Amino acid sequence: MTRTTEAPGLAGALALTAALLTGVVAAPASAADLPRRVAPPPAFTPVPVFTWTGFYAGVNAGAGFGGGGGTFTDATYGTVSPGSRDAAFVGGGQIGYNYQFTPGSGFVLGAEADIQGTTFGRARSGLVGTTTFTDIGPTLDWFGTVRGRIGYAFDRFLVYGTGGFAYGGGGIPANASTYTGTLPGSFRTGWTAGGGVEYAITERLSARIEALYVSLERNGGSGGLVYDTATSAYYGLGKPKAEFGVVRAGLNYRFSTD
Repeated sequence: MTRTTEAPGLAGALALTAALLTGVVAAPASAADLPRRVAPPPAFTPVPVFTWTGFYAGVNAGAGFGGGGGTFTDATYGTVSPGSRDAAFVGGGQIGYNYQFTPGSGFVLGAEADIQGTTFGRARSGLVGTTTFTDIGPTLDWFGTVRGRIGYAFDRFLVYGTGGFAYGGGGIPANASTYTGTLPGSFRTGWTAGGGVEYAITERLSARIEALYVSLERNGGSGGLVYDTATSAYYGLGKPKAEFGVVRAGLNYRFSTD
């Protein structure tokens, strides 16, 4: 009887085919198990929190509005109405330092000094009855302040109050030679108070609007009114205080931010 040898050959071929199919199916699964090339997530960069802390300097300009007004009494000639000061230009510069307790929103303490030029420097007139009165006291050509500041910051927006020492000076009017009394000194001192709002345009540049009330005491001087027949007018010293308000806008540049 003759034996066939085809069966083992066929069985071997089938086994080889099965092994090849198993490898093809397993290949994708093995590829899926390989590590994936994915870009790492971007590094977290925190946004800086704004703070008002730092030294600054700037410029300002605005208007002054004289108090004046009211009356006083001369022993010889009676009631004197000095009249009110007209509005005047006020401009100058400031320098200061702020410290914010908590960056972002929080309380801010600071100190500031400024120096201002004014156009208040002209003779002030009024009335004695219906006759002209001219104040021959020193004019106010400039003034300055040294103030503390306290405020609250809402991020880049700052609301503050301010107050402190004020001083100023000027010249003696040309017609002061008609006065026979003692003229006061041109330098005077007093106080100031006010407040304002400020907005930080950039990390270093900010803009503000500020209002101040300034009161300066007259430095000495004595004597009553003098009547000058050549001009048919009275000459003398006005009220013992120079009182006026200031409204001004300004720009500040902050040199440091910490």
